[in-house]
Amino acid sequence: MPRILPAVACNLDTNILTACLPLLEESRVEAIEWSFDALFKVKQVPDWFLELLTAFSKEGRLIGHGVFFSLFSGKWLPKQETWLQQLQQTTAAFRFDHVTEHFGFMTGRDFHHGAPLNIPYTQSTLAIGQDRLLRIQTACCCPVGLENLAFSYCLDEVKQHGEFLDALLEPVNGFIILDLHNLYCQLNNFDIAFDELIALYPLDKVREIHISGGSWEDSYIIPGRKVRRDTHDDSVPPEVFRLLEIVIGRCPNLKYVVMEQLGNGLATEDSRTSFYRDFLRLEAIVNESNTGRFSDPVDMSFLPPLSGMTHLPIEDETLYQQQLELSAILETAGSYGEAKQRLDQSTLAHSAWQIENWEPYMLETAINIARKWATVAR
Repeated sequence: MPRILPAVACNLDTNILTACLPLLEESRVEAIEWSFDALFKVKQVPDWFLELLTAFSKEGRLIGHGVFFSLFSGKWLPKQETWLQQLQQTTAAFRFDHVTEHFGFMTGRDFHHGAPLNIPYTQSTLAIGQDRLLRIQTACCCPVGLENLAFSYCLDEVKQHGEFLDALLEPVNGFIILDLHNLYCQLNNFDIAFDELIALYPLDKVREIHISGGSWEDSYIIPGRKVRRDTHDDSVPPEVFRLLEIVIGRCPNLKYVVMEQLGNGLATEDSRTSFYRDFLRLEAIVNESNTGRFSDPVDMSFLPPLSGMTHLPIEDETLYQQQLELSAILETAGSYGEAKQRLDQSTLAHSAWQIENWEPYMLETAINIARKWATVAR
């Protein structure tokens, strides 16, 4: 099997770049993951950053990670069309080895840009997701993948997620980013065993692994309950490294292991030192795994099918209105009780959303996420 490459998520952020610089100077970073759509609204990108991207692009070591597309929005939005056009322009300037997006929808206010929310797993959402992935693939002309979601409302969603990802990716010959901190969130938030959860994922479709840190949040409606949040603002927990050691040998088509951390978590010298040490530990695990991998070629291409996009965007107006309704409730509810009451009286009640099965502490978490990003948007 081909070598796995240790990589970092490196974007135009002073703290991130400062933390990455020693690793780049020591030639430890073998690939860069770039959230390309974060620069769609930036008018002037520094030449030195473009040179960094170009250098990795020329070596086939640049991978693109989208954030803002809103894959499962029930309605085809003008901003999605614009996003695809900008992606096409970006891939004309840089060679991506692959392009990925987040799972979920981000309708409503801009706060959803920081918090992709789950959707019901239905034939309608499956068709919409497949349609959007094919459009992304048509725009970038390279392999396309999806990242597993950190947030779920109930255990049934957690157990269905891997199978749903598999079905989504089949028409585009796509792959999975297995985010191990996202799995760590699910393990803790729903008290499920790792062996049980990982068995539900098609590991042969994993081309990239993410590791990162996050934070704990206390539930006020269920005292003593802590919710793990994928906030990317702290160092990698030891448990996530242990998950990497377990999983890395089970993914025959794995090519990249990427360490992520947001700039707001790298503002101090201590945090940047911790980032450096975390990368060295990632590198050591990757190197050890590479020692035991065979050199025989494996089909890791995940190349796009020959057929391109031939139809108009698939839409579901009912789904879209429900997404807007949910977004509004999460944004404006003054308390968990109010949000629960409004949801019970909404069009989401007794529907495919299965809100009746949502864990109270996860709805509470969704409200907290909404409040945070609504504040940022203002």
